[in-house]
Amino acid sequence: MSTKPEIEIRFERGLFASRWLMAPMYLGLVVALGMLTLVFLRQLIYYVPQAMSMDPEQAILVILTLIDLTLAGNLLLIVLFSGYENFVSKLDISDTVDRPTWMGTVDFADLKMKLIASIVAISGIFLLKQFMEIGNKSTLDASYLMWLVIIHLTFVCSGVLLALMDWIAAKSKKR
Repeated sequence: MSTKPEIEIRFERGLFASRWLMAPMYLGLVVALGMLTLVFLRQLIYYVPQAMSMDPEQAILVILTLIDLTLAGNLLLIVLFSGYENFVSKLDISDTVDRPTWMGTVDFADLKMKLIASIVAISGIFLLKQFMEIGNKSTLDASYLMWLVIIHLTFVCSGVLLALMDWIAAKSKKR
């Protein structure tokens, strides 16, 4: 039997139930994933008929664009599944054979690392696409490319610092 006042118990239950306010946000991410899928398919439908006339550099740029969209979709799924399981409710789909092995095991620290790794990969692909287009676009200037590199390096440094902080936190918990 609890010694807490009834009002405190109800307040705490209300706070705990408020986690369901996140559910519409995760549903919105499902809609965003659908939008991203449409963009991917639009790009694919546009470029497939042109495949026979593309030069290798153009084909690589198209492929990098598709990879970029795929990585963004993977990022959405990671945030969607992990966020929902960590903050709202466990997904009761354990009897499904194709359940990803990481589901249910990704905590907030893991989610952070997966998120920053995906951002670095997406940024790196975008940067590579810009470098490959240097000869094709006369509008690319050195300051634009410099800022792209600075932004990418900021993402990389942030990832390294986050990993370092997680490592230090894990070391201090072991003591």
